[in-house]
Amino acid sequence: MLRYDAIIIGAGHNGLVAAAYLARAGSKVLVLERRELVGGCSVTEEIWPGYRVSTAAYLTSLLQERIIRDLDLPRFGYQVDAKDPAFFSAFPDGRHFFMWQDRSKTLAEIAKFSPRDAEVYPAYEDQLERIAQVVEGLLLTTPPQFPPRGLGDFLEYLKLAAKLRRLGAKDLVALVKIFTQSAAEFLDEWFESEQVKVTLATDGVIGANGGPRSPGTAYILLHHCMGGVAGHRGLWGFVRGGMGAVSEAIAASAKAGGAEIRTNAAVAKILVRDGRAYGVALEGGEEIEAGAIASNLDPKLTFLRLLDERDLDPEFLAAIRRYRIEGTSAKINLALNGLPEFKAFPGAPGPHHRATMHICPDIEYVERAWDDAKYGRPSERPLLELTIPTIYDPSLAPPGKHIMGIFLQYAPYTLREHTWDDLLDPLAGRVISLIEEYAPNIRRIVERIQILTPLDLERRFGITGGNIFHGEMSLDQMFVMRPVAGWARYRTPLRGLYLCGSGAHPGGGVMGAPGYNCAREMLKSR
Repeated sequence: MLRYDAIIIGAGHNGLVAAAYLARAGSKVLVLERRELVGGCSVTEEIWPGYRVSTAAYLTSLLQERIIRDLDLPRFGYQVDAKDPAFFSAFPDGRHFFMWQDRSKTLAEIAKFSPRDAEVYPAYEDQLERIAQVVEGLLLTTPPQFPPRGLGDFLEYLKLAAKLRRLGAKDLVALVKIFTQSAAEFLDEWFESEQVKVTLATDGVIGANGGPRSPGTAYILLHHCMGGVAGHRGLWGFVRGGMGAVSEAIAASAKAGGAEIRTNAAVAKILVRDGRAYGVALEGGEEIEAGAIASNLDPKLTFLRLLDERDLDPEFLAAIRRYRIEGTSAKINLALNGLPEFKAFPGAPGPHHRATMHICPDIEYVERAWDDAKYGRPSERPLLELTIPTIYDPSLAPPGKHIMGIFLQYAPYTLREHTWDDLLDPLAGRVISLIEEYAPNIRRIVERIQILTPLDLERRFGITGGNIFHGEMSLDQMFVMRPVAGWARYRTPLRGLYLCGSGAHPGGGVMGAPGYNCAREMLKSR
């Protein structure tokens, strides 16, 4: 029987990060991936001839600079074009709003809607920057034990409190509000312009089971502000070659360190003996042993599908079953033979095509979209984020053609009526009609369409409930509570078994932090 120092289940980007660090530390590492390509949700796939599409994840910002540097990812092909402008919002009255890398240009845009908001925006951005610096410092940190069990654990909390002391009184109050308020409440304290607020609020609901007035969405807003591109905080960018280039660069770095990666190798079971995970069994029957196992799968798949429940404590199993993991987002990919012509900003190509383009005119619009989802219906008029990566990287499509990615909120995994397989065509029709209200030529330029509902995301990428974050990122499922209280330190109740995916701290997004942190804990136990 083959034996390794460590086996990583799943070649999503976090699993690859863990493998790369372990291999560089001298461990004999094997990564097992059920699909034919690595990357999990961070992949580039040729779904139509000549079109290389970032089928799921579509932008980067959260990938940690330390990981990029340590793994020398640029040497392995990682290259990012920072979006500029960052956002473009079109409104039904014909007005439009840009947010740029250049703050002065953004302030001029804000002033079109509210001179007062333009005055306070720098203070808002600066406060988020200070808070993000402190919170971002926790991303590559193993959470302290909760509940604390001894003096050492209490010392960890004192160290955490020392980090928070870097914030002034006003920033500490703002931090508490960010963790408890809705995105709308938080923004209402700063701004009066509906156009400014809704543009900023989108970051608070992306991937969330909640609307802009749902408590906790202010943290999701902060979460999306903590990254950066090329050292510039808050920027998001398009990866040359699509999001698969992120995973391929990490995989190449891992292989350069000695890791072995096998695709088309689905794990059927984690092998356990005397309370310790000692290996895996593949679907074909092959068994492989290792000193340690790390699962890049979500917590429900890991504990409820790959393990025999008799090997786990009933209380722990009950907590995992309660872990909320249903998604409410859909991804739609379009092949275009031209560019959308927006009534609010005519001309193509234009600066708006380089931005994330929003269709969501005000906070109430987004809240109504969430109201539909709360009751098991796809939003009648959803929030849409549109991106065109071929503006930055024309090689992704045939000459003269483009790819448009549409991220849609809300599309609940569990439907009250019908099934997702029945609702694909109606959903596509509603989305195209909605875009048509703002860009009347869209129907004429669409050549191909791919729809990935939460059910499709589950089927294609193996994420339970189609949740892009591997579980809701609410206060009771974050930091010391992720995935469940008592088990937020990457270790699990089974000796030798670890979690290295987004179901562990600090959660979802293409950031690599869970994989980095897990590898560090595995090396400590070596």
